Amino acid sequence: LDHLQPSLRKLSLLKGEYKKRGLCYSRMIFTYSVIFLLIQIFEDIGHDVLKAAFEGFNVCIFAYGQSGSGKSYTMMGHKEDQGLIPRVCEGLFLETSRGKTDAPLVPILFHFCIISYLEIYNEHVLDLLKTRSPFTVGGRLRVREHPKDGPYVENLSKIAVNNYNELKDLIAVGDNNRTTASTDMNDVSSRSHAIFTIMLTQVLSKINLVDLAGSERVDSSQTKGSRLKEGANINKSLVTLGSVISALALKMYVFCVVVPILSKQCSPSGVSADMSVGVQSTKKKQLYIPYRNSVLTWLLKDSLGGNAMTTMIATISPADLNYMETLTTLRYASRVKNIQNSPTVNEDGSMKTSQLQAEVLKLQKQLEEATQVPIVKGQQECKTPFEQSFKG
Repeated sequence: LDHLQPSLRKLSLLKGEYKKRGLCYSRMIFTYSVIFLLIQIFEDIGHDVLKAAFEGFNVCIFAYGQSGSGKSYTMMGHKEDQGLIPRVCEGLFLETSRGKTDAPLVPILFHFCIISYLEIYNEHVLDLLKTRSPFTVGGRLRVREHPKDGPYVENLSKIAVNNYNELKDLIAVGDNNRTTASTDMNDVSSRSHAIFTIMLTQVLSKINLVDLAGSERVDSSQTKGSRLKEGANINKSLVTLGSVISALALKMYVFCVVVPILSKQCSPSGVSADMSVGVQSTKKKQLYIPYRNSVLTWLLKDSLGGNAMTTMIATISPADLNYMETLTTLRYASRVKNIQNSPTVNEDGSMKTSQLQAEVLKLQKQLEEATQVPIVKGQQECKTPFEQSFKG
């Protein structure tokens, strides 16, 4: 389907429902940007992620879909066919090494990388880079919020890496510590959300690569006991994620569609003062976004509706049995398309990159002007005051 024109790229869902008078069908159509094979994901998304990060932007990619639809396979892959996270990490050091010798696509010097890896299990944050006894209270970390930098995890491991092999070993440690279990829908089902973060300290940018746990229905997964509790917490956080996405989409609609329409109606050509006051109050009123209703949305606050370039990968199942889960995933994706973030380049307040570059250009220009000695016709080449004092 990818060869079709963008206007023709549509995904149609056809569901049959048996009723007394026969078979009736309901059709729902969703437009999409592109359908990916695993080998294409890094080529189409990963390069843009690295380019934006090297330029100083925060970046986030998260995969959403039902249990068993391929989220972890998309993000992590396996040894024979690596997923997005290993490919981004490998590309990071390849581009950095290029910057030392050749002229790369982006201006790169040397970027000091710091890695962190966490999971959100039953609404508790656990460090995947530390050896811990399973589900102990001591292993749970607290989420704080910095007034400027936003939400962060207190006492989370942050490890500096110098090459891809070191980074790959850390990924393996985190994957081994992540909580998984077998259900009727997936033999190796992720029972937690995982967030892998790469921080580039030289350009002050951050890359969040998120592997969400899959939504699941009890009648399909047949979970009991602790597995049932895990599924309930997973669904709770995903419902909150859906509420946040809906609220952000509504906010964009209000401020990009409703307010401009009301502003035109409140033109000086003659509209009541009450409507004009209503427009002003609409602009000032902040719509409530329920970030703090879940640890997942709290940690991804900046990525979802703040200073980040965010991409959602929707993974769906072609089976008719999973029609409702597929429909929910596509509705998620449809709402995400309506959200527009406004990312900016991260700069240190004391030494802004743009100001330093302007200062360097200014000094270079002054140096060039100082080295150019003007030659006046009929005048001696020596121009120093000391030598000129002995003229004649």
